[in-house]
Amino acid sequence: MPYERTAEGLKRKSMSVQDVMNKIQSEDIRFIDLQFTDVPGKLQHVTVPAHTLDEDAWTNGIPKLDGSSIRGFTGINESDMLLKPDSNTFVVIPWSDPSKKYARVLCSINWGMGHPVHKGGPLAKDPRGVAQKAESFLQDNGYDRSIWGPELEFFVFDAVTWDTQIPASGQSYSIESKEAIWAPGGPMGTNVPIRHKEGYFPTTPQDTLMDFRNDACTAMEDSFGIVIDAHHHEVATAGQCEINMMYDTLVNSADSAQSFKYVVKNVAHQKGMVATFMPKPLVGDNGTGMHCHQSIWKGGENAFYDESDEHSQLSQTARYYIGGIMAHTRALACIVAPTTNSYKRLVPGFEAPIYIAWSRSNRSANVRVPINIKGNPNAKRIEFRCPDTTANPYLAFPAMLCAGLDGIKNKIDCGNPVDENIYTLSEDRKRELGIKALPRDLAEAADALESDHEFLKPVFDGDLLETILEFARDAHFDVTSRTHPHEFQLYFDV
Repeated sequence: MPYERTAEGLKRKSMSVQDVMNKIQSEDIRFIDLQFTDVPGKLQHVTVPAHTLDEDAWTNGIPKLDGSSIRGFTGINESDMLLKPDSNTFVVIPWSDPSKKYARVLCSINWGMGHPVHKGGPLAKDPRGVAQKAESFLQDNGYDRSIWGPELEFFVFDAVTWDTQIPASGQSYSIESKEAIWAPGGPMGTNVPIRHKEGYFPTTPQDTLMDFRNDACTAMEDSFGIVIDAHHHEVATAGQCEINMMYDTLVNSADSAQSFKYVVKNVAHQKGMVATFMPKPLVGDNGTGMHCHQSIWKGGENAFYDESDEHSQLSQTARYYIGGIMAHTRALACIVAPTTNSYKRLVPGFEAPIYIAWSRSNRSANVRVPINIKGNPNAKRIEFRCPDTTANPYLAFPAMLCAGLDGIKNKIDCGNPVDENIYTLSEDRKRELGIKALPRDLAEAADALESDHEFLKPVFDGDLLETILEFARDAHFDVTSRTHPHEFQLYFDV
């Protein structure tokens, strides 16, 4: 089992290069899948025979990557890249064919040794490298570590088809699910399909995905070293799920989030289904988010905890951190909610956090302070509710950390908590409380990031920020410039 119980709880075991080389031999592993992440956040890979890797490859890197062919990396004139594998991420894939067993390892990206300037140094636009840089930046600011607990939601459908051919045949999509409110009830489907917004915690047989989640959790725990806290059906109809991972440090949590997606998609595929982390695949029901719990630690203690605070046992450091998050929320949106579909989730009526405020236990604010257990310093944290699962975790976590640290550095006041239901407040009351809204779409989020990004510069390379903005603006134009099928219903008879 790739984790161990310590005084601090369950922790992932570390693996040295020699441990990995021994495991390759003892388990007769034939292939190594070298996995890395592009700038938008998609996991990529190249596979090599295990016999081609020696111990030097783990130190010097593996020259198997054309960076110009990876979204966001580099131009064709300087495309030679090195993959730097991290032995701590070595995993034997449980579903691989035993006769052609393969393992995976996550990699960071370096320039080729022959580059005239960088000479094998880290690629500044490598997302995993950004996460590593963020951890160093935190320590430069006098803190030990940051702790992250992302909550990844997703949908599992029986089948999905779409047609986006232009211009002749129009555009359409179709989603099939035994649980869906539009599916037939009775013995051919579930006994009772799940109604809109009534999918939270139903038991079997309505929850048809319990075995799927059990299988995904088993793979995560037994093979990938991801410790699971709980799993359940989420609010929406048609197979919305959530699996909660135990908290970990920033890079480890980002690694786990990428591995989580990889496992969920592969287990669904094996069962003849399809999983998606798209934020809003269904009209009229809740979308998929990635609420991010976070705290920072100093001298071995949680810097967010203050037992004497009567409201939420929150320290002044934590309040400044929240102030930074709130001050930069609109800019953060372009990184933590980076798709046009993200803003179809961030609308009223679906428990989505569209207002910039903080509170305790109040899920209508975009920053929440959980208070389930009082008097536990280890559990004190804040929850940022805007991110969704299309966000690249290697960029999203560092961006939030930079915003929070900027709040601490500049002592940004987070103001008074808003413990009212913001969804029901009048516009006058929201103005009185100083409550602002998130961007309405990806273009507005890009504008916010373009005008507010100084707080990111200690960790984010300027070229990387330009690439993020370019992707956002291109995607917004791509979607808004196309005729939507619903427009025919609205305007065809004008």
